[in-house]
Amino acid sequence: MSVIFESTIKMVEGSKTNWYIELKDTVDDSIEICKDLQEYSKKIEELGNKYGGIIDEVKWNKNEDIHPMIINNIRLEMAQLQKEIEEERGEPIIKEENS
Repeated sequence: MSVIFESTIKMVEGSKTNWYIELKDTVDDSIEICKDLQEYSKKIEELGNKYGGIIDEVKWNKNEDIHPMIINNIRLEMAQLQKEIEEERGEPIIKEENS
């Protein structure tokens, strides 16, 4: 069984600036709504813990109405959050596979 999560960036209905991430566990089809990256980070860790902390893949998508500036801001926030988590853990979040 592969543990695959789907993360879709969506706009809050009626907003041009507010977004959220819909996080779907494809194993049990459960969905979590995350209003920011901190909440997303906590939720994906909680979901991953159901599978012994092993997540095989996270598929990213975005709705068509997401402005490129918003995607860029999210990428910057994600990079900063990843750096903070890696400093706290003392190891990379994404482990490279041995070839």
